[in-house]
Amino acid sequence: MKNDTPPLILAPAGNRAAFLAALAAEADAVYCGLKDFSARMEAKNFSPEELASLTQLAHKKGVKVYIALNSLMKPGDADAAGKLLDQLNRQVKPDALIIQDLSVLQLAEQTGFSGQIHFSALANVSFPAALKFISESFRNRISRVVIPRELSIDEIKIMSAACPPGLELEVFVHGALCYGVSGRCYWSSWLGGKSGLRGRCVQPCRRLYARSSSATGEKYRRLFSCQDLSLDVLTKVLRTVPNIRAWKIEGRKKGPHYVFYTVSAYRMLRDQGNDPRMKKAALELLEQSLGRPGTHYNFLSQRPQNPIDTDTQTGSGFMMGKVKGTKDSPYLVPREELLPGDLLRIGYEDESWHATQRVGRHVPGGGRLYLKFSSHGPRAEDIPVFLTDRREKALEDMLEGLEKECPPAVSRIQESDFHVRYPRLSEKKKHPDIIELSVKRMPDKKKPEGAAGFWLSDEIGNSHSSLLTSHSVWWWLPPVIWPEDESKWDSLIRLALKNGSRNFVLNAPWQTAFFREPGQLSLWAGPFCNIANPIAVKELASLGFSGVIVSPELGAADYLHLPKHSPLPLGIVISGNWPLSVSRVISDQMKTDVPFFSPKGEEAWAAKYGSDIWVFPNWQSDITEKKKELQAAGYRLFVHLSEPLPEKVKLKKRPGIWNWDISLL
Repeated sequence: MKNDTPPLILAPAGNRAAFLAALAAEADAVYCGLKDFSARMEAKNFSPEELASLTQLAHKKGVKVYIALNSLMKPGDADAAGKLLDQLNRQVKPDALIIQDLSVLQLAEQTGFSGQIHFSALANVSFPAALKFISESFRNRISRVVIPRELSIDEIKIMSAACPPGLELEVFVHGALCYGVSGRCYWSSWLGGKSGLRGRCVQPCRRLYARSSSATGEKYRRLFSCQDLSLDVLTKVLRTVPNIRAWKIEGRKKGPHYVFYTVSAYRMLRDQGNDPRMKKAALELLEQSLGRPGTHYNFLSQRPQNPIDTDTQTGSGFMMGKVKGTKDSPYLVPREELLPGDLLRIGYEDESWHATQRVGRHVPGGGRLYLKFSSHGPRAEDIPVFLTDRREKALEDMLEGLEKECPPAVSRIQESDFHVRYPRLSEKKKHPDIIELSVKRMPDKKKPEGAAGFWLSDEIGNSHSSLLTSHSVWWWLPPVIWPEDESKWDSLIRLALKNGSRNFVLNAPWQTAFFREPGQLSLWAGPFCNIANPIAVKELASLGFSGVIVSPELGAADYLHLPKHSPLPLGIVISGNWPLSVSRVISDQMKTDVPFFSPKGEEAWAAKYGSDIWVFPNWQSDITEKKKELQAAGYRLFVHLSEPLPEKVKLKKRPGIWNWDISLL
């Protein structure tokens, strides 16, 4: 079946110039974020005042504008987010919101938001049955779902076939790949309180690691740093898939050159991809777009590509060469010409001394450009130099012309008097019994503290099938279920239900799709649902959940505030092994169940469970000393997670309070 409706080319914009570049390249839609509540807070982003005039210009040219309000919402965020949403609705009038947090659905209703609402990739809608569930459960409040970029074309076709009328799909075709599955990475938060779910990821996966300790002298490599996704000519296959409404280009931290070149390339591939000359021209544009080396990743099921290549430079931008010369007189011999105004980055972004330098004159390919390091920077040779932005005159002229067309920005958007309406507390069973829940992969000789929980799996079903007949066991579902695994999980859950199991922890709200009669069961939203505010809890109550195990990322004030307005009983992970990240891929240079190390001495290991790779640090989270305080605040379920420890991994004793003493950024 052919897709007769051409997919929209959806362009990123992290600043004004990039927004105008998207219009110049004739994008069909632009997505951007505000200075608050965006999942790319390191982009410059927009004020409502600036966005109002840009949206007017976009609409004048027939281009849609989507606002990414896709941050995790903390308990105290609701009023500020609601006021912002009210301002957007009244004075900016975007065509859609992109969200991950269920509370934004309620805020959109309370403010009367009139545009569409799209689920972000961070919402992790990853299996076919979830689409029907979303369409039915949210009564058409959700218009589109951005599906994970880890999917193959075969899995995308399965998702498309399952997509009900009135729901659309959006697919990433180009841009940076995260090592972790969207919405399932806590690496940045764990190591410093800067949450990727809050848009503040410091990209620890792109840093240097070694497979053995520094004492062995092994070279540090970028063992988790991915190349960019680039479907390029393979979009010809994607073009035929029904229900794919948009091709999304990642890059809200990129400049206008990248936006213009990638949008232009994918528009050519969509509209004239059968013309060999246009296809060649599009590939040349992508080659010059200043991204990382590209990969098709999992797109071709029969020929998947591992996106991690430790022999390939994965710094953002186009590599122009390496530093040469002496410590006192370093220079670059660029492999291609440099233009006045070009922006260079010397070294990788995670290196504290890395520098940027604006090119002041034309330098031919093979010429020489002298470089300026900061006073504390190294002077070694072979440091890579990347071209990260280019301002060629033709593009600058186009942007200048669009600036003249843009309506003047309003000086100040009228303040909103919105105040959030919190959910009412249920009168039924406000204070259920306290439950201690110990969760493991497999049974062992150690008696659990309190109730027993296990991660549901083929292995446990085969070797410990008697557990499936236990009414008291809490069965945990995985953080991600892929299309190819949906039938397996459906069968495992059916078997557990048939044998009398009644307690389940779901680690995505959409996993409720596997339960035909949720009212007869005890279904808890697990910690991977990333629930952090009472309004999101209310949405889960309407979906039939019995309780919620809250996000593990919060600090003390947020944890203690959350139960005050929660309509469901709350639980919390109080100790144990929490993953840095859950991924679908591992480097060829890495092995599971053996430690790896950072230059700072941090140690971790990777483990394979089902279709996924889990990365764990060698220290545990532990807020057990806060239990009385949490119990007094209203928590009733206390979870202890236990992972089997590989033989070569030794747990380190260190505080495991995570963000308890700091405010999650």
